[in-house]
Amino acid sequence: MNYNLQTYIPRQLEQPLREHQQIFPVVALLGPRQCGKSTLALHTISGAEDFVYLDLERPADLRKLEDPELFFRANVAKRFCLDEIQQRPDLFPVLRGLVDQDRQPGKWLLLGSASRDLIQQSSETLAGRIGYLELTPFIQAELPPDREIELHDHWLRGGFPLSLFQENDRFSYLWRENFIRTFIERDLPQLGAQISAKLIRRFLSMLAHNQGQLLNNSHLGSALGISHNTVRNYIDILEQAFILRSLPPFLPNLKKRLIKSPKVYLRDSGLLHSLLEIDTFNRLLGHPVFGSSWEGFVIENLLAALPGWQASFYRTSSGNEIDLILQRQDRTVAVEIKASTAPKLSKGFFLALNDLGITEAWVVCPAHEPYALREQVRVGGIGDVVAALR
Repeated sequence: MNYNLQTYIPRQLEQPLREHQQIFPVVALLGPRQCGKSTLALHTISGAEDFVYLDLERPADLRKLEDPELFFRANVAKRFCLDEIQQRPDLFPVLRGLVDQDRQPGKWLLLGSASRDLIQQSSETLAGRIGYLELTPFIQAELPPDREIELHDHWLRGGFPLSLFQENDRFSYLWRENFIRTFIERDLPQLGAQISAKLIRRFLSMLAHNQGQLLNNSHLGSALGISHNTVRNYIDILEQAFILRSLPPFLPNLKKRLIKSPKVYLRDSGLLHSLLEIDTFNRLLGHPVFGSSWEGFVIENLLAALPGWQASFYRTSSGNEIDLILQRQDRTVAVEIKASTAPKLSKGFFLALNDLGITEAWVVCPAHEPYALREQVRVGGIGDVVAALR
């Protein structure tokens, strides 16, 4: 795969980011570390001489903010991009005072590696003044066709730029190993997680082996020798850091026994594979996690490409099941996810469609051309579903 890591690739959030900057005095662009937030922000503000960029992990930039109000007032005509804002939650009260005096749209661009919920705890004083956007690692919809990035490369390596665009699988794997180590040893403590590196590595490994399974706090706790409440706390922290997704169950008012636990997924397929020591696509093909890895990869791609859709899954105790239910306004779409290019659907899927009265369904597989399986069920790839639902 030939790719210049210095080449900028447009992101789907470019336009929403510019729109938010025309509306809100403060815009927060959130997402995991190394997913491209700084690159997108710097591209957006490139050529704007009135923008001051500060990286709050650089000592030189931190020194400028020893008296933040003095610094900002001395540069009152400027606009600001503050990177890694979660490092300085004490800045939010200062920002509120400055924003209330000058509500110029797009004045402040905040970049953060902690989730909206965590940032909001610090930024409550900015309510009504701030708009939020989440940037994910690269998804299929963002990959330029001229780069010839194969689906299996993206799936194996995940979407982090410095993993996906490496020269070979070995370099990609080494980058991800370092990312996981840094996340455990540095990032988690900075998020307030007092967890031993050895324990959280075991915890992440267990989650990887249980990709796409129902969350069972007691089972995980027993295996690790910790309480189910501690497991819940670890899950919350990993969600706040954009590493883990909990997919909630769809709970309609039916007279059926429904599964009420969420399913959990490591969000980036590349990190999942590294935790399982899967370093080539051939090893993935023969691994027990193959199907659930594809399921998580598809879910992340669809949800990132289709903002505004609510996601859940459906399962009854008798086995009627839909992998993913997407809802927006009065439209409900069922999505079944199969890693085979010739997918076969179970009776339970069609019974689940009947349970819920869903009349629009997709089967997502590594297909090259979409086709109708039944009158209301189509088979296609990730891009086909995105095109149909946008």
